[in-house]
Amino acid sequence: MKVDFHFHLEEGPYSFNWLQRTAKALEVVPGEPEPRGDRNTLQWMEGQIERLKQRIDEGGFAERWMEAYLIEGRKKGIERFGMVDHLYRFEEFRGYYEKFILMDDSELGRLQRYWFDRVRLCSIEEFLGAARNMQAKGHPLSIGVEADYFPGGEAELKALLDRYELDYVIGSVHFLDGWGFDNPEVKEIYESKDLLELYKYAFEHVKQAANSGLFDMIAHLDNLKVFGYRPDESLLIDLYDDLAAALKRAGVATEINTGLAYRYPVKEMCPSPSLLAKLREHGVPITLSSDSHYPDDIGTLLDEAAELAKRTGYTEIVYFEKRKRLTLPL
Repeated sequence: MKVDFHFHLEEGPYSFNWLQRTAKALEVVPGEPEPRGDRNTLQWMEGQIERLKQRIDEGGFAERWMEAYLIEGRKKGIERFGMVDHLYRFEEFRGYYEKFILMDDSELGRLQRYWFDRVRLCSIEEFLGAARNMQAKGHPLSIGVEADYFPGGEAELKALLDRYELDYVIGSVHFLDGWGFDNPEVKEIYESKDLLELYKYAFEHVKQAANSGLFDMIAHLDNLKVFGYRPDESLLIDLYDDLAAALKRAGVATEINTGLAYRYPVKEMCPSPSLLAKLREHGVPITLSSDSHYPDDIGTLLDEAAELAKRTGYTEIVYFEKRKRLTLPL
């Protein structure tokens, strides 16, 4: 069975690139009128502007936009869905993130403050309410959040998450000592790092996240490779083995996440085939995810991910409902 258990509704900042990408995605949204005139004419562009204005006015939690993911996913053979949003988009979690992301008066701090103030959009209740409406309509949908893990923030994050009824919580590591390492605007910081030591440090964060008891699954385990910075992978095998053993002991699942393969320079899924082999060796459960942020990307490369899982020896995948892990045959 095919699942997509980690996809997002949208994400800012709201740039011209976002506008262009959203215009493309509107082509799969149900009920969207066809733009007038021949493509690339002024009349056609006027129609595109009208469609974009309607989309912006309705917002990212509009029923038509949300259903587009599910309708498009079913066309691609997906039978169960897991919809999440990043916690940093919600005002209720502002204080948590401000404690741990570097947002001081340094160049990096100013850049990250600029980003944070533009992606933090609304209350989590808006997301949860809209997603629950999708469940009420009968869609095979689980609702979760993707929560950034920061060492020392466990108690605060638990207290915040305990306020909400969720089907699952994804833990992820996007920041090391306050540096958002997957931001292309600051990727030059990699140049000053000992890459092997950096990977050891990042994997320690991942292991701590797994051991925290906060998360049902840990996302994109080796996303530190996002821009292609990594040592020879032969040097990482022992780290992979240690990481896989830690996840198994902690009883948490992970994913084959295709997002890095189609959205980022590294052009490889998370985890790498070598890391996936170690996860299988230790018996770590997996699910499949596209990490899509637009409805036309849902399900991207999931067939390839499923084939990789089978070749590695996996025969089943997992999904979550009401904080319980359930299994399905691949």
